[in-house]
Amino acid sequence: MPAPGVVAVAGEALVDIVPAPVAGYHELAPGGSPANTAVGLARLGVPVRMLARLADDLLGRRLRAHLERNGVDLRHVVAAAEPSSMAVVEVDERGVASYDFRVDGTADWQWTAAELADALSVDQRGGPVVALHTGSLALTTAPGAAVLRDLVRRAAPTATVSYDPNCRPLLMGDVGVVLAGVHEMVGLADVVKVSSEDLDWLLPGTSYEAVVDDWLARGAALVAVTLGADGVLAGTAAGLWARLPGRPVQVVDTVGAGDTFSAGLLAGLHMRGLLGAAAREALRAIASDDLDAVLDGAIRAAAITCSRRGADPPTAEELARSGAPDRP
Repeated sequence: MPAPGVVAVAGEALVDIVPAPVAGYHELAPGGSPANTAVGLARLGVPVRMLARLADDLLGRRLRAHLERNGVDLRHVVAAAEPSSMAVVEVDERGVASYDFRVDGTADWQWTAAELADALSVDQRGGPVVALHTGSLALTTAPGAAVLRDLVRRAAPTATVSYDPNCRPLLMGDVGVVLAGVHEMVGLADVVKVSSEDLDWLLPGTSYEAVVDDWLARGAALVAVTLGADGVLAGTAAGLWARLPGRPVQVVDTVGAGDTFSAGLLAGLHMRGLLGAAAREALRAIASDDLDAVLDGAIRAAAITCSRRGADPPTAEELARSGAPDRP
């Protein structure tokens, strides 16, 4: 059973307009990188609290129902007056997704400090918030980005901070400004998951190993670079390195794969009692076998998501069937 403690996930919950099975048609699907990670965590048996602003419109109600159905705690969700955000998704012949967004004036970005005042409160059933995961558009879109960054600063003394830049160049603006913000968050984070695509945009021409070294020096305990079909490269503050191959899979699409990796990574750390301020030194000194097992679980989870349409992360039972069970 997972160790006590809640993982809070802060950020956008939007609707993806994705290609339907019938050529030339699209359909609505729940999405948003943080929301996908929250669902992934819940399906893996981790108590998870969503910090999001959900509209009371058709799309917002669908998002709420999806999160509730998957066991995500919505007691800290804000009922937003603004409309829901949308992303139009296209998938190429390799199953790789690209995105076009409809986000001007929508609910996800209008955070106020008052709305997050009790975001890190103790849950009498699940225990304290042992980790806060965030990233993506929520940390770069004004005016709410500044409020969420303040939440990260509040969380850092008591909880593991998990961060995924999940770059969307179409919306994030000047890459130099974005990189400065990424480095700010890396300096506060314990766990950083970043994709090779993110790094190719943020730091073109820089080796992934050099980025891992730099980000560990900035304060992170664990940095993992996902490499698509080639697996993952990771390093730790104690000087441990790991390179694990990907899992062969028939790719349907890559929607939600990175978010699922984040969920698998955090679930593996949660299972081993490596989340929370009291476990910070243990996380920095994670053993090689534990690191490999956590990364392998995250890879297998992401591969399952790639094998089916949309952001559809696996359950704990599905993950266990995909390989050696992930145990401490």
